[in-house]
Amino acid sequence: MTTIMDPTDERVPVTRQLSPRPNQITGRVALLDISKPRGSVLLDQLEEVLAKQLPGVTLTRYAKPTFSKPAPQPLREEIHQDNDFVIEALAD
Repeated sequence: MTTIMDPTDERVPVTRQLSPRPNQITGRVALLDISKPRGSVLLDQLEEVLAKQLPGVTLTRYAKPTFSKPAPQPLREEIHQDNDFVIEALAD
């Protein structure tokens, strides 16, 4: 078990089990921009690096309408259905 500190309330840490990690990245990778300033800059650079290092992987960009709210359910479902991995960009 791994303890993950929840930044919204550190007085009561949440204990969660981490998902198993694959040995390699294959298939489809979602790059999710949460719409914070410069998040797209981070994803642009990351996409360039991943495209070179993982030539068989399909990279798809997504964006939340606003960083201040969770991604809309239809967007979450689309990302889940169409991808094997998700990388979320948080930047300012």
